[in-house]
Amino acid sequence: MPSVIIVLIILVVLVFIALIKTIQVIPQASAAIVERFGRYTRTLNAGLNIVVPFIDSIRNRIDLREQVVPFPPQPVITQDNLVVNIDTVIYYQVTDARAATYEVASYIQAIEQLTVTTLRNIIGGMDLERTLTSREEINAALRGVLDEATGKWGIRVNRVELKAIEPPTSIQDSMEKQMRADRDKRAAILQAEGVRQSEILRAEGEKQSAILRAEGEAKASALRAEGEAQAIRTVFESIHAGDADQKLLAYQYLQMLPKIAEGDANKLWIVPSEIGDALKGLSGAFGNLGGDSVGFNTGNGKEQQQTSPRHTPPRQAPPVD
Repeated sequence: MPSVIIVLIILVVLVFIALIKTIQVIPQASAAIVERFGRYTRTLNAGLNIVVPFIDSIRNRIDLREQVVPFPPQPVITQDNLVVNIDTVIYYQVTDARAATYEVASYIQAIEQLTVTTLRNIIGGMDLERTLTSREEINAALRGVLDEATGKWGIRVNRVELKAIEPPTSIQDSMEKQMRADRDKRAAILQAEGVRQSEILRAEGEKQSAILRAEGEAKASALRAEGEAQAIRTVFESIHAGDADQKLLAYQYLQMLPKIAEGDANKLWIVPSEIGDALKGLSGAFGNLGGDSVGFNTGNGKEQQQTSPRHTPPRQAPPVD
């Protein structure tokens, strides 16, 4: 009796294990390779799948989602014989689970080695400056080679990125000095250009100011001359309209003489000889007046004046040679 119970328990356990092996649940975006007696039978897709227990076996479960694999820095020699370290990142996706399982032993290692060799071929044809400035070109060339080579493995390379390109330390120092010199040069050029523009604008401003000042002075001179001409014209017309005689003109002439001597800077002034004619005509007008008498003698263009006060005898001024 106990032996029968043991056998039943064993059978139940075997049935349970068979059920577990018969029912296979594959997650979404995954696939499983089924082999029967070591030979590929089929690929299980996502969902509930039934297999033959103890005959069919699951060889490999593969993730069909896009994968990201960073590779360590690889030393690469450029065309100008400089060693640079390049970090790469590969974005790939398994499109055929069967090919990824049976066409290559380890597709991750195969992609890494293919990336290194392809990268050395591409960088070997470029100098350092072009390498540092042509990341998109390198990425496109690398992706094209990898996608073509990994197609038969059931792998699609979606993207290749260069994380870092590190030249030697000495080259980095030289590049930094060159960049600093270029920045200083551009700053000096910009400063000189600013000074030049400032001088040009200042000169233009001074030119415009001088032009406007000259125009203002010219207009003022014209207006002043026009005013003086108008004043002379008015006086002339007034004199002619009043029919002034020689005596009035002589009197006006004498009134202008003190204005000629005005000012502290006037040390010497000359009386024209024509004033004698005016004084002769004016002396006749004052000759008949009583009281103070004023006489004038003229000679050689110089003025002599004689005054006779009311209570003192007249005194003749000495003649002027």
